Amino acid sequence: MKENLKKYNEKRNFKKTKEPIGKKERSKKLRFVVQHHMAKKDHYDFRLEYSGLLLSWAVPKGPSYNPSDKRLAVHVENHPLSYGNFEGIIPKGEYGGGVVMLWDRGTYKEIEKFKDTYKKGYLKFTLQGTKLKGDWTLVNMKDDNWLLIKERDNVRVYEDINDVNISVKTNKTMEEIEGKDEKVKITHPDKILYKVKKITKKDVINYYEKVSQKMLPYIRNRILSTVRSPEGVDKETFFKKHFQDNSNLSKIKNEDYYYIEDKKGLLSEVQMNSIEFHVGGATINDKLHPNVMVFDLDPHEGLSLDRVRQGVKDLKKILDKLELKSYLKTSGGKGYHIVVPMKEKLTWKKFGSIAEDISKLLEEIYPEKYTTNMRLENRKEKIFIDYFRNKKTATSIAPYSLRARENASISMPIKWSELDKIKPDEITIEIALKRLKRKDPWEGFFSN
Repeated sequence: MKENLKKYNEKRNFKKTKEPIGKKERSKKLRFVVQHHMAKKDHYDFRLEYSGLLLSWAVPKGPSYNPSDKRLAVHVENHPLSYGNFEGIIPKGEYGGGVVMLWDRGTYKEIEKFKDTYKKGYLKFTLQGTKLKGDWTLVNMKDDNWLLIKERDNVRVYEDINDVNISVKTNKTMEEIEGKDEKVKITHPDKILYKVKKITKKDVINYYEKVSQKMLPYIRNRILSTVRSPEGVDKETFFKKHFQDNSNLSKIKNEDYYYIEDKKGLLSEVQMNSIEFHVGGATINDKLHPNVMVFDLDPHEGLSLDRVRQGVKDLKKILDKLELKSYLKTSGGKGYHIVVPMKEKLTWKKFGSIAEDISKLLEEIYPEKYTTNMRLENRKEKIFIDYFRNKKTATSIAPYSLRARENASISMPIKWSELDKIKPDEITIEIALKRLKRKDPWEGFFSN
């Protein structure tokens, strides 16, 4: 429990960030604070006051009120007490760049003295916050990896942290805190991009702004390609995959590809008339190990929707037997996409061969129903299982992305129980925005 702020100060350029300079302070009561931090990886920062500073842990999934949950908490550098009031934007390119929201704060009491238990590898305390209350424990597992656990006590509050995701300081959401800092100047806002539905460029910008918090975890820091439609989707569109100078975009080192890091990057792409967003299977931080596998079920013209849905069920059965957790989304076109987050570190070659083997197994079981052959003449009366999206430079349509189609359909995450209720191209902007108020059907995608 090193009681200094040297690391904190060394990591920050206070000429660029509005974070407070680190210095020790004193307060009458022991304070705690939890900050929702949307940086390169979305997480929560849990901080306990001790000896004039804030002991700090990064909690990827955030605190849980459920005593059965054991949440990973990674011990990070100490922060100054004044950080307990910080809310706002850490500039892009700076350490921890992103949005910080004051999610909870209050006071706490030591159940056992920290000076005695820290060396033994645990801290026990009682929180009295706006959202978090009752007895909690931090247990050291190994090195900087701890677990944050809610103790079983008289406090019974079972809520999803996403349901209470507003600031205790300003009552604002993450999007509202981003506010002015993330605004992108829009040109030609009244230009009609979807002629049939009379959807304007401003409507498209508004959609992506509202959906950005849900969408960004799936697209930030990944190879990006977009479908641009300068004059509307009924006119000429083109595929953009290579970097062009733009201060809101980031170029992959030594490559001609690019990625976005935040909402500003997303909206700047829309300002440049990008409508569809396609992303790669690996992050730019670990380009050699893909972690999102995609299966695209593309039916031959004229096949019934029942056949398509049965195809999804048949593929899911195989994935279930392989104990691969899978998620479902509409394609916004004729079929559905099954998406599998991969926790194991695999090479691209191994990753691609797994996707191929799974697809060909389905083809072998039901040769009259499915094909993995790309040629159109081989697809008659069959569903094409497209596993080719799982190659190193390939991309696939991102969750929440609009499609450049007349009906302005969206590739939308849905629950497995909704498969027989929602058509592949049924979800449009209005429906999508209403669905944002529901529980996320892909909750835990990157952590399960």
